[in-house]
Amino acid sequence: MNRSTIATLFLACLVVSPPGLPAADTPNFILIFADDLGYGDLSSYGQTAYQTPHLDRMAEQGARFTDFYVPMPFCAPSRATILTGRYPFRHGMVGNPTPDIGLNDYGLPAGETTIAELLQSQGYATTAIGKWHLGHTPEYLPIRRGFDSYFGILYSNDMRPVQLVEDDRVVEYPVVQGTLTKRYTERALQFIEAKRDEPFFLYLPHAMPHKPLAASEEFYTPDTPDDLYADVIRELDWSVGELLAKLRELDLDQKTLVVFTSDNGPSWGGSTGGLRGMKARSWDGGVRVPFLAWWPGKIPGGLVSTEAVASIDLFPTFAKLAGASTPNDRVIDGRDLLPLLTTPGAPSPHKAVFAMSGARLHIVRSGKWKLHVRAPGPPRDVQNVQAYIAGSFGFRSPDGTTIIAPFEQPDPTQHPGVLTGDERKDMMLFDLEADPAEQRDVSDSHPDVVKRLKALFDEVDGPPTPRPRGEFPELRRVKGGELRYDRLLP
Repeated sequence: MNRSTIATLFLACLVVSPPGLPAADTPNFILIFADDLGYGDLSSYGQTAYQTPHLDRMAEQGARFTDFYVPMPFCAPSRATILTGRYPFRHGMVGNPTPDIGLNDYGLPAGETTIAELLQSQGYATTAIGKWHLGHTPEYLPIRRGFDSYFGILYSNDMRPVQLVEDDRVVEYPVVQGTLTKRYTERALQFIEAKRDEPFFLYLPHAMPHKPLAASEEFYTPDTPDDLYADVIRELDWSVGELLAKLRELDLDQKTLVVFTSDNGPSWGGSTGGLRGMKARSWDGGVRVPFLAWWPGKIPGGLVSTEAVASIDLFPTFAKLAGASTPNDRVIDGRDLLPLLTTPGAPSPHKAVFAMSGARLHIVRSGKWKLHVRAPGPPRDVQNVQAYIAGSFGFRSPDGTTIIAPFEQPDPTQHPGVLTGDERKDMMLFDLEADPAEQRDVSDSHPDVVKRLKALFDEVDGPPTPRPRGEFPELRRVKGGELRYDRLLP
């Protein structure tokens, strides 16, 4: 069955959210989106090398999900999905806009509806603070996609030029990256204070822990130079603590749903918590991430859900709580998560969740089973570590003070996930309850499960999603200071 047929069937049974709720019942929303944070990077998910007390308290006072998936182990596609409730093969973003390869005319299509646009139409004040990565030319900017204001870097913090943008103009170039988490947090606190008397949506996509890692003076520990990753995560944890404290101070805690998650699995130096693979791979180490939700008085403390759900689900959940109708002219892949957030043991609203790698759909997860219809990519081993360091960090260093992060960056010797297990191939089946690290392919023992999951996969699979190529054959250094990307440095 092709995608257009499936779309028709979905549209025929699409449930439209009810009319607007009374203003008193309309919550605020804070969506905190870490960059490359791994499943095992929080102590509430098993990290023991350092502690994340504020995030742990968020889990204790709210909900923690153990099987939360993103649709692709890459930055931009995952961001497009969490804001639209649609898989990448529907919204069309399967690559990363990248100024220093000349991939500039690429971003979230204008026809897509973001949750910010939906909430804005309901009278919400909206802001985005941090990494955007859904297009960096004027037509793709956050202020064109439902956000009243924006402050941050428009793409990854290792892409040139690294410059801070406010709304539609560059306000700082070069950038001291060690201050980013602190400054984003300060901006977020100011927004909450300013909008305390009206419904608001704060989208806070942090730069960290994407490389290059950078922590402020308050969190960097030079006496222990091998734990820069821990310093960065501890500062993110502090940031969350500041936001929750501000909500309590302003008596907004019981009026605000706060969500914390990540765009994909970890890179070097992070932790998958014992899952196989890492960022850029369709093993669970690349696509399963932490998910915490906090809403005192609404979400019971200590709730743990082991159901398979996904970032597609936040769009319809926020929309329903805000009393907004979801678009009825397209497939919305997500479903309302509120029953799982408020009722222990509530089942997943999905028969299956899916994830892509590159331009193709790769995996289907249903219950405890995960089927790799298309083989995961090869392990991200790097033969020449020094050459990798020189290419990955040395190239990026000439841009002024943008990398005033300590030069103690993790390298490929610090792989974040499990590297063992059966050799990768098409049609691998894993029982994730018995084998969360995806070590033993059991497809031969469960042909009925393979058949059932493959049928679910085929319902949504289709041809490769087109992805544009960059203008430059190799990375180029682009001069910053303006919202233009045609000024190349030698």
